[in-house]
Parts: sequence; structure tokens; C-alpha cells
Amino acid sequence: MRPTPLSSGILYTILGLLFTFVAVRHVGEYGWGFFGVLIIFIATIDLGAGIRNILLHFKLKKSM
Repeated sequence: MRPTPLSSGILYTILGLLFTFVAVRHVGEYGWGFFGVLIIFIATIDLGAGIRNILLHFKLKKSM
């Protein structure tokens, strides 16, 4: 079964928030380094994909 844009958007948003939380704790404890920047990059991609999928869901729902 194929996931809907809303369910995958919620999943990506939750993952993005989780990675943001981990990144803030890591940077606060160890400072800025490669791993901290990598976590922030992953969080940015996940949050962007989540928001894009949620907006796609509402756009598809409106067009139907």
C-alpha cells in the first residue's frame, strides 16, 4: 500500500523535529562540528519534505 502525502508529511515533520532536538542538544554540549552541521542539514531536509507533502495533500484535496 502506498503512503498518502499527509501520512508521509507528518512522518517527515516528526523526524525533522526529532533531528532538530538532537542537533540542539549536540551543539549545546559539543559545539559546532561536522556532526552537528550534518544533523541540522538532515533536519532541514526532513522538515522541508514534511511541509511540502502536507501542502501537497491539501492542494490535492482542494482539487478533488
